[in-house]
Amino acid sequence: MLSLTLRQLEYATAVARHGGMTAAAEALHVSQPALSVALAQLEALLQRPLFLRRAGGRLTPTAFGRGWLDLAEAQLTALTRLTDPNAAAEDIRIAVFEDLAPSCLAPILTYTEKLAPHLKITPQVMDFETLSDALRKGKVDLALTWDLGLQSDIARQTLARIAPHAILPTDHPLTQNASLTLSQLATEPLILTDQGLSLGHMRGLFAQAGLTPQIRHRTASMDLMRSYAANGLGLGLSYTNPAARLSPDGKPLVTRPIRDAGTEPLILAHLAQNPPSAAAQQLSALIPHALPAALQG
Repeated sequence: MLSLTLRQLEYATAVARHGGMTAAAEALHVSQPALSVALAQLEALLQRPLFLRRAGGRLTPTAFGRGWLDLAEAQLTALTRLTDPNAAAEDIRIAVFEDLAPSCLAPILTYTEKLAPHLKITPQVMDFETLSDALRKGKVDLALTWDLGLQSDIARQTLARIAPHAILPTDHPLTQNASLTLSQLATEPLILTDQGLSLGHMRGLFAQAGLTPQIRHRTASMDLMRSYAANGLGLGLSYTNPAARLSPDGKPLVTRPIRDAGTEPLILAHLAQNPPSAAAQQLSALIPHALPAALQG
């Protein structure tokens, strides 16, 4: 039994578009006999005529042919997209580090919906370790995160460089300073988020300065750390600095930059062996403009 071929689809739809064998053969740069044979083989396979043949007149589709040719055109369009790297599906899987997501994700989605509504974005909120693993296994296309714990096979686009900040209750004496130093913080009870890489990184900042931090509490999330700090249980440390100056339980808090702790890159990352699609590149260009002011360096 004959098998349906891509060439037969192309020939049949060309005949329908051009209304005859001669014009279709010229458009396809094939001989008319070759086109006629291919069309006859296709109709034999389908066991139904696709066209009404009239001497000297245009070939017009049969009732069966109209529906079949519409379907064939749709299939050819889909196959053409498969061979075009810039026309691939525009679904973009983006991972966002869990502390950044509350302040970044909604603005990114809103901004993109306004300027590029054709992009389909599937966001996922992850911790450092899960995000890194998802990038390396191709489970996500892009990741918005801090440059911590990523391997050398990850390509990075630096969006901003952000200094860490301390989170204090409003009645703490250090709020009188416009900025703080690591030595000032080393003597204070500190609250760090227990997020593996984040915890180790913050400890490393003090170690590089020859200081030993006094860690009183380790919290499971940044929101909990901010609540502890606002309630006077210690001073929190973080790179992510939400605009809100209230803890989740409604207590006021103050943030102060740490001026001698350097900066950390906020990055948009992807696996070097998995280059972004045209759609992902478009999203990458939009993200820097959608970030809140506190994360624009």
